[in-house]
Amino acid sequence: MQEPEEKKIALELLETEQAYVNRLHLLDQVFYSELMKEAKTGKTVPEEVVKMIFSNISSIYQFHAEFFLPELQKRMKDWNRNPRIGDVIQKLAPFLKMYGEYVKNFDKAVELITAWSEKSPPFQELIADIQKRKVCANLTLQHHMLEPVQRIPRYELLLKDYVRKLPPQSPDRGDADKALEMIFMVAKHSNAAIAEMERLQNLWVVYQRLGLEDDIVDPSNELIKEGPIQKVSTRNNSTSEKYLFLFNNMLLYCVPKVIQVGAEFQVHLRMDVGGMKVRELKDAEFPHTFLVSGKQRTLELQAR
Repeated sequence: MQEPEEKKIALELLETEQAYVNRLHLLDQVFYSELMKEAKTGKTVPEEVVKMIFSNISSIYQFHAEFFLPELQKRMKDWNRNPRIGDVIQKLAPFLKMYGEYVKNFDKAVELITAWSEKSPPFQELIADIQKRKVCANLTLQHHMLEPVQRIPRYELLLKDYVRKLPPQSPDRGDADKALEMIFMVAKHSNAAIAEMERLQNLWVVYQRLGLEDDIVDPSNELIKEGPIQKVSTRNNSTSEKYLFLFNNMLLYCVPKVIQVGAEFQVHLRMDVGGMKVRELKDAEFPHTFLVSGKQRTLELQAR
């Protein structure tokens, strides 16, 4: 008798989970704990930095090693009598939200490893020493750290496959469908967390370039477009270099600073988007010109 397809996928889930727990053990019990031990001596790197690099990896490791893997093993042993994994995955899904923190922190963690490897040779040596061990399989710390980031999409793929292969009358049909839906929501939650973090980081960088003017700094703003523009002066038939930032609620008309200490731009005018009008002009002398008129004033601008 050939094994049913859905059992093969359930076994693949179990095997990859076993390998994944080994990887988490390496990250938490080897890299994290040895770097932390060294940090406590005060010679390599501050303890805070090690904690920031590894985020909440300890919680993730404990959850998989002490709960999810044993539950899966128990279930697969009993497969012939009770062929289902949907209920086990439903129990797992809510806990996967803790990946949001790890995934959000990932880019920052990689930056910290690079920065401190340059700053602290003992830190770099200890990482290199661990990486030489057989358990690391010639892969870098950064490579191992990527595994938790990829784990939820992996669950999603395996479970989709499992649901597809389930016979219509399978006792696991209802639970497996619900489990897949839950995993899908967790993946969405994780992606949304990353997107929101990137948006806020980019917004913060823009605010710094503008000199953090109080009435402009608002986390709910959305930057739509930015770029250089020429201001047309009809009085003396000339143009001068300006810079625009278009947000969802305002247009900032800025002047690039000559001496860039702190801010890059000075905000000359802030126009509300509400009631703003844009009209193209046909000007032979100044091509690509347009008028932007708002409640505050009207600007004649020339694009590249």
